[in-house]
Amino acid sequence: MLILLIFSQNHLELFSSRDVDTVLKKIDVSHNIWLRCINFRDRTGTAKIINHFQIDPSRIDMIFNRSLTGIDDDMEDCLFDGYEILTHQIKNREFQVAQGSIVLGRKFIITFEITEIKVLTILINNINKRIVNIQEWDVDYILYLIFKSILNNYHSVFDYISRCLDDLEDEVLANSGNEITYRKIAAMRQSTRSGRRNFQNIRSLLALMNYEDFQWISQPVKVLFNQELVHQVDNLWQEYQALRAWMSELMEIQRDNIASKTSERINRLTILSTIFLPITFITGFYGMNFKYMPELEQSWAYPAVISIIILIVFSSITFAKKQRWL
Repeated sequence: MLILLIFSQNHLELFSSRDVDTVLKKIDVSHNIWLRCINFRDRTGTAKIINHFQIDPSRIDMIFNRSLTGIDDDMEDCLFDGYEILTHQIKNREFQVAQGSIVLGRKFIITFEITEIKVLTILINNINKRIVNIQEWDVDYILYLIFKSILNNYHSVFDYISRCLDDLEDEVLANSGNEITYRKIAAMRQSTRSGRRNFQNIRSLLALMNYEDFQWISQPVKVLFNQELVHQVDNLWQEYQALRAWMSELMEIQRDNIASKTSERINRLTILSTIFLPITFITGFYGMNFKYMPELEQSWAYPAVISIIILIVFSSITFAKKQRWL
């Protein structure tokens, strides 16, 4: 799906289509452009878009390379940013990550979204309804709004992660969890690693903006970034680190719980072995083929041996309970 937002001081229009040529014909070079390419994996169509905006063709490979994240240092033709964003969706116990690319040029911004970013859908709808006013700004203001929406989204994502950790902590502290609980925490911690890359990416952009030769963001928008987003990124980064530390702590406690339960099972097996060891020793005598075993001729021998065995079992169990081994 292609969604095209065209805006200027006196004009605002939203258009969507699945056909690249139809969308490109709607573009007016005198207006600012925001083009969203959602679930758009057509390499030929992507090449047409890149060529239309006179972007280096090498960007096509960067767009389709999912492992590429962060700001590209070579910014002669555009500002290119590959992103990974944590979402609320969970699959196979892992938080899903929205991946894609953002391309910022002179009068255009293009977002290639491998999976739809819902906060951007809300943003573009608010712009279309005039709830968010962008007509007095240039296209770099859209980049500011995108990052602001992403950061605001992290507040709700972290709140959701906290609630999940609260439930897991109840299981861990009640010692009712098992290896599945441990794997849940481990999977959650592993899947949130992309958050670190995302914050480092935004921090890199904020640092680049301070260079005098940085040409892609105007001074008024730089002021907005520095006034509103720098502090927010720092707060979210601290919250992210606290959540990661919380996960590590729960994993450590759960490892101790699992080790404790394993040790308890081993202790019980050891006690059982200890109980049966003297019994095995006694019965071992009667498995030997000696000619002279006088008690074999006595009528009381068998009941006596059975009584001794029973006495050993009860004595061992009583002793183990007094020592709180059972």
